[in-house]
Amino acid sequence: MYQANEQGFYGEFGGAYIPEILYSCVLELQQTYLQVIESKEFQTEYHELLRDYVGRPSPLYHAKRLSERYGAKIYLKREDLNHTGAHKINNTIGQILLAKHMGKTRIIAETGAGQHGVATATVCALMNLPCVVYMGKLDVERQQPNVKKMEMLGATVVPVTSGNMTLKDATNEAIRDWCSHPSDTFYIIGSTVGPHPYPDMVARLQSVISAEVKEQLQEKEGRSHPDYLMACVGGGSNAAGTVYHYLDDNRVKITLAEAAGKGVDSGESAATIHLGTEGIIHGSRTLLMQTPDGQIVEPYSISAGLDYPGIGPLHAHLARSGRAQILAVDDDEAIRAAFELTQLEGIIPALESSHALGALPKMKFKASDVVVLTLSGRGDKDMDTYLRYFNR
Repeated sequence: MYQANEQGFYGEFGGAYIPEILYSCVLELQQTYLQVIESKEFQTEYHELLRDYVGRPSPLYHAKRLSERYGAKIYLKREDLNHTGAHKINNTIGQILLAKHMGKTRIIAETGAGQHGVATATVCALMNLPCVVYMGKLDVERQQPNVKKMEMLGATVVPVTSGNMTLKDATNEAIRDWCSHPSDTFYIIGSTVGPHPYPDMVARLQSVISAEVKEQLQEKEGRSHPDYLMACVGGGSNAAGTVYHYLDDNRVKITLAEAAGKGVDSGESAATIHLGTEGIIHGSRTLLMQTPDGQIVEPYSISAGLDYPGIGPLHAHLARSGRAQILAVDDDEAIRAAFELTQLEGIIPALESSHALGALPKMKFKASDVVVLTLSGRGDKDMDTYLRYFNR
């Protein structure tokens, strides 16, 4: 019910709306991706790398003091402990294996917070493929540790100066590059956005998260399902991976936190589901922030990874159908939640993950509720931002 159909639609959202020059590339990908990623050869190599290179399975940690604070049994899915510090590596390893299978010799990517850029540069170094990462100039400035990591890994980081110089603009430039080099280039998209098959492909590669949660909960709780699943959502890849194996399990309530910036109605927000209307962005029909005549409204969030004017079509469908509850968490709420987790549990989260944590005070749990919240990344890259707040 909640999976993409053969045309890549989740309900009314999804599809592939692409320039003619990319038609053959996208068609080739559509015809190839399932055949490859469902093959025994791919699965064997993919899971060996996840185990031996990434360090999976990531722990499911019972956060006891956080649980006491919010009156439920809260488990954190520790994607922050993966190699490169976030969930992004699950996806880039899968896509680089697919690119090699398809004979592509050049890799491009877009990045906001830099985690996907680092993960892409990492697997390109591993597989000896050249890598170009497009990143908004504003994000280059606020995510310097990740920029330096990408460069050390051998990637070329291209600062993008159009628009408001963030993730949307980086994606635009990556698509332009792809249009200019369609035959030899593979575009590793970092989230469940873009034309079909990307949203479905990325969700499948990230679904290792929920597959592990099922096994880990069975071991810890004697049952394989939680009462609540929680994650932050920008483009939506960590959220898609968190909910993938529970989409049709109505015992499980899904709560996703999007970035309200300075407030949903402030004019400086990235609360796409709250503010968005139907339209097409980066090759997919989804909800996006736009003016009445269809011009993109520039998003704002303190979190570079959630600073996107659209949303993955899966999440648009989950919101529209009522399967997921969407909460808007503003900058200040996210910062407070980050410091709370740090001081209660000794874990410094990424700003993106802090938005999921910032949704906890808005929830009403029973003491018996089992909650799994995906900690999508660690906070190393955001220390400058945290320190600015800490020193105020």
